Amino acid sequence: MKRLMGLCLGLCLLFGAVGMLMAQDKPEMSPPKVLTIFREWVKPGRTGSMHDKSESAFVQAMNKAKWPTHYLAVDSVSGKPRSLFLTGYDSFADWEKDVQASGKNAALTASVEQAARADADLLDGVDASVLVFREDQSLRAGVDIAHMRYFEISLFNIKPGHRKDWDDAVKLVKKAYEKIPDAHWAMYEVAYGQVGAEYVVFTPMKSASEIDAAFARDKDFAAAMGEEGMKKLAELEASGFESVQSNLFTFNPKMSYVDEAWVKADPDFWKPKAAMPKATKKPAEKPAGSQ
Repeated sequence: MKRLMGLCLGLCLLFGAVGMLMAQDKPEMSPPKVLTIFREWVKPGRTGSMHDKSESAFVQAMNKAKWPTHYLAVDSVSGKPRSLFLTGYDSFADWEKDVQASGKNAALTASVEQAARADADLLDGVDASVLVFREDQSLRAGVDIAHMRYFEISLFNIKPGHRKDWDDAVKLVKKAYEKIPDAHWAMYEVAYGQVGAEYVVFTPMKSASEIDAAFARDKDFAAAMGEEGMKKLAELEASGFESVQSNLFTFNPKMSYVDEAWVKADPDFWKPKAAMPKATKKPAEKPAGSQ
């Protein structure tokens, strides 16, 4: 979504349309406090239906076990081919309980391991990271996630010793966007993994038209910031920010194991009914002796 013509413009656009990341039990609620991300780097030519089919084995295993923890899968639209699997928890303790419980389920473990062996042939590599929700740096963080279709995921890397510059920049941006009713975002801080990023922001979108709307919102943000505010923000970014990277991802219902509330909220997307073949009309019998 960003026109990366300087970090200031990137940050301004980033916060213009960011919303909640993931809810496990309801279509609309606050972001999870702890978020785990398992990332698969997919080999060229192995994306699409081939990867969908491979990942469906994991979904089938979870469904068969009626596992209570759900996850959302998203595929990259930009950057290297990859898929992310996002799972939210209320705490690190809940994450631990889930891992321990799944490890004790022999049938589920066997099914997942079998699926992983088949999936490995499609992958260049995997990695994992754990993020923590920063409510103090978020704004109006609840959205109807079940009806979203895209994520813009932005990674911010801060220069060593310049964490205060980041905090001050976010405060400036948040104060300005409090004056813009539709603005909202969820901020996460990296706890483990994710080399090259310390903060991650997720932008959920119902359609690509929201990208256009975010660009159009520039003037509203600039007006709310004022000339001095924009100058201060540019100074903070120049002194404290190492890099910014943004990519677009699309929700993949075939590879996701979502809560039933999401399915009920939008069944045509999460569990579309298979198209029924059209009935063939039986030709009328010809009278005897006709040609």
